[in-house]
Amino acid sequence: MLRGSYQARIDEKGRLKIPAQFKDELEQTYTRQFYITSLDGQYARIYPLEEWNKLEERLQAAATFNKTRRRFLNRTNYYGQVVDLDNQGRLLIPPILREKAEIAGEVKVLGNLTFLEVWNLQRLEKEIEESPITSDDEQLLDRLGI
Repeated sequence: MLRGSYQARIDEKGRLKIPAQFKDELEQTYTRQFYITSLDGQYARIYPLEEWNKLEERLQAAATFNKTRRRFLNRTNYYGQVVDLDNQGRLLIPPILREKAEIAGEVKVLGNLTFLEVWNLQRLEKEIEESPITSDDEQLLDRLGI
């Protein structure tokens, strides 16, 4: 499982050095291919290709004329690229996503069980401050047994 958060750096060529804590788990569990994308361009999502394939299999079950399915695929394909982990443990973040998400230099990498998120530090702090967990969220978490 990918959990926790770590500081990382995106170099001048747009490559993210995966934090060692995540890199070890990724190398033990998955291949070296990843799908890097976003739903809204606010941050990058890094899926091991095996996890992304599972998601796409579920999408294939939905009707091709389903508007939500189409919007999801349009956005994830617009921002998305398949990327290989290099020998130094780096992934090239797609340029359009780096620019839109304003991820350069120091960034925060968060574990989300089966994928990673890469955030601009200030944007993440603002998101956390402006989107607190609500009582509705707490009720849903309680129904999920969390």
